[in-house]
Amino acid sequence: METLELDIVKQENLIYEKPRLMNDNPMHYCPGCSHGVVHKLIAEVIDEMGMEEKTIGIAPVGCAVFAYNYLDIDWIEAAHGRAPAVATAVKRLNPNKMVFTYQGDGDLAAIGTAETIHACNRGENIVIVFINNAIYGMTGGQMAPTTLLDMQTSTCPYGRKVELNGYPLKISDLLALLDGTCLVTRQAVHTATAVRRAKRTLRKAFENSMARKGTSVVEFVSNCPSGWKLTPEQANQWMIKNMFPKYPLGDLKDI
Repeated sequence: METLELDIVKQENLIYEKPRLMNDNPMHYCPGCSHGVVHKLIAEVIDEMGMEEKTIGIAPVGCAVFAYNYLDIDWIEAAHGRAPAVATAVKRLNPNKMVFTYQGDGDLAAIGTAETIHACNRGENIVIVFINNAIYGMTGGQMAPTTLLDMQTSTCPYGRKVELNGYPLKISDLLALLDGTCLVTRQAVHTATAVRRAKRTLRKAFENSMARKGTSVVEFVSNCPSGWKLTPEQANQWMIKNMFPKYPLGDLKDI
């Protein structure tokens, strides 16, 4: 009886615990990076849906290349940018599986632009999780398709210029125009409120895929403290001031 009472008290006072589907492996992400939070939200949603045995994640090339080390589900590693193509095959061959890709802006909006657009245009019943931190974080801080105007990177040290580099690519806006997408949304995880909203949106996206409504795209406007050469706190403030005006949070499409 005493053990049971202690368990009840412990449960009543529980504020947060590690998601059940998260492994014990230490994460390789930099302090303040958004990837770890998004990983945890995905793990929580899959667990709460009871889909851990039916979920297949497609891991990217980029900072999240080792995503399979952290979430205890089935994973397939895709070539750079090809995650939506791999996810298409997996979902079509296994229609009862819950299939999602996890991609950064370089993976999704540069080398993988064609795969992303055509998977969304076909309305593949998958979820695309898109981390947009406006930089190539893994390979040295180069300019990405989503890099902001005048933003300095290792390949545009004086800032991105329209006449040389073109405009930042708002890829989610393009995807929202396609008939095959049922949900296209921008979220963030920089505050507790934002985290809760993001979790609800991920749940909706995964439910959409199982209901065969088409492709759901969940973009996370994220920071990159190391790539931006800022502290985690400074990076969040810079993101709010500079990223959010160009990539405003909220639903772009929700059918």
